[in-house]
Amino acid sequence: LAMGCCLTVQTQTVGVLENWGRFDHLLTPGCHCINPCGDSIVARVSLRVQQLDVKVETKTSDNVFVQAVVSVQYQVQPETVYEAHYKLSNPESQIRAYVFDVVRATVPTITLDNVFSKKDEIAIAVKQELAKVMESYGYLIVQALVTDIDPDERVKKSMNEINAAARLRAAATDKAEAEKIALIKAAEADAESKFLSGQGIARQRKAIVDGLRESVLAFADNVEGTTPKDVMDLVLMTQYFDTMKEIAGTSRSSTVFLNHNPGAVGDVASQIREGFLSASPAGTPHPLAPMHAAPSMERRPHRA
Repeated sequence: LAMGCCLTVQTQTVGVLENWGRFDHLLTPGCHCINPCGDSIVARVSLRVQQLDVKVETKTSDNVFVQAVVSVQYQVQPETVYEAHYKLSNPESQIRAYVFDVVRATVPTITLDNVFSKKDEIAIAVKQELAKVMESYGYLIVQALVTDIDPDERVKKSMNEINAAARLRAAATDKAEAEKIALIKAAEADAESKFLSGQGIARQRKAIVDGLRESVLAFADNVEGTTPKDVMDLVLMTQYFDTMKEIAGTSRSSTVFLNHNPGAVGDVASQIREGFLSASPAGTPHPLAPMHAAPSMERRPHRA
């Protein structure tokens, strides 16, 4: 604001004073008195950090066009106000040109997928190039940021589809692997169950055979005139009638037709006994086989 020969310079601003068109000195913030005849403030240079957004269109190494937005933050230093005002007429245009040059030299060497992951490297390259050039003009490059990378809409859609397909493939692989593990564990559990069940059945049958053997021997010793065959017939008949009782008393049993006359019952006993005998190894007497007395070696007198 100029009022006669007095004027003010705002905070974070430096005034450039000329006398008859020639640089005279710089005006710091505050109130100043100048000679209205010949003296004039030709510029007020801001010392604040300023930002310039540059939108650059370029292509990647895999021939995909993208639009990158680079934000450059710059500042004029108090000691370089003279250079910032007199050496460069349009700093924004100069900064924009260097951003275009660096981005279009860096991005074409990178694939589209790597552009997003290497945007910090692009920003560092922009900052280093600008700092080296703009320092001589009195400008300090505070920061350079790649704030946006925008490929074509169809390219973004295809990238999303590729990502979705990869995730679906990974999910299907994981699901198949989980099902495989479940099947393996189920098979292992079934095998272990059958193994334990087989051991239980084997022990049960061994206990039954041992019990029958002891019963047959005890019965033959305590009851005179009985043979092991008689005892076995009695045991088999008892088991037969117990089986008939179980079949009749179970609601889930199917209809079973059996020949149930006395002769048929005797045949059943014979068949079971023959099954035990045929299952024994040749030459090895079965524990449940009837015990026959050894033939007598006594010689009978021969009658004339």
